Amino acid sequence: MTRVSLDTSLDTRTARRLRDGMAQGVLSFPLTSFHEDGSLDPDGFRAYVAAQLATAPGALFPACGTGEFFSLDEDEYRQVVRIAVEESGGRVPVVAGTGYGWAQAVRFARIAEEAGADALLVLPHYLIAAPQDGLVAQLEHIAARTRLPLIAYQRGQVAFTAASLKRVAAIPNVIGLKDGHSDLDRLQRLTLAAPEDFLFFNGALTAEIQARAYAAVGAPAYSSAVHAFAPEIANAFFAALQGGDHGTVDKLLRDFYVPLVELRDRVPGYSVSLVKAAARLRGRPVGPVRAPLTDPSAADLAELRTLLAAGLDLVGAAL
Repeated sequence: MTRVSLDTSLDTRTARRLRDGMAQGVLSFPLTSFHEDGSLDPDGFRAYVAAQLATAPGALFPACGTGEFFSLDEDEYRQVVRIAVEESGGRVPVVAGTGYGWAQAVRFARIAEEAGADALLVLPHYLIAAPQDGLVAQLEHIAARTRLPLIAYQRGQVAFTAASLKRVAAIPNVIGLKDGHSDLDRLQRLTLAAPEDFLFFNGALTAEIQARAYAAVGAPAYSSAVHAFAPEIANAFFAALQGGDHGTVDKLLRDFYVPLVELRDRVPGYSVSLVKAAARLRGRPVGPVRAPLTDPSAADLAELRTLLAAGLDLVGAAL
């Protein structure tokens, strides 16, 4: 097995920066910009990332699920991560997505390392279910071949037991876990089993809906799809949640987030394509989604526009 020498000080430094960042703002998962013909739009992505950074996110996670990692080739991935690193300029941590089988994940990890990323989010492996030993081994193989700190991501066919998470947390450069299952019983067991300095992230779809529940079991940080198109709403919600303003939290949930989730749930893939459509409604240069995703129907787009305008009005902003 090819191993790299690990820099544990890098793990500690990155974990500390992430912990500080997630206490100060939501985590930004930027959309990847494409031209109308489906080709990568580097200039559009650069402008979009700059706009995201101007709203003070806690960290930047390019080329992950919202960024359509699954549709990027290696050269496109290299450009996306490099642009995110350049635009960030060290202001916030840059955590790039990686995934598929461990061999492919390592190729993307090396590209991200060369591009200057601070850490990696390890997306679920491709296609098949696997036993707990295999889930742990997948991370061990990746960790042995990159210097970058890793955040494991459980959703879909990846779900760790408390015993397995202890093994994952013992891998030298694995610093955290993002959860997309929303099984709070399981998550509570995981947070109790993990070392005190292990990071947990709420990765539920439209994470604000469950933000209070996740925080109660030890996972207060969350990725915000809404931040990708309406940072005014996302930041207002974050401030209200942090400040204990439950009246504002409830109002935003009732009048914006819940209707958004109901619209999102109508069509598979709307968790990304609806977000991208909303960003286009705000004039962001993100372009269409790539297959197998599809852009929203005209009727759903009209409903999205009305909902977005109403949500922005709630926080004193305009479409």
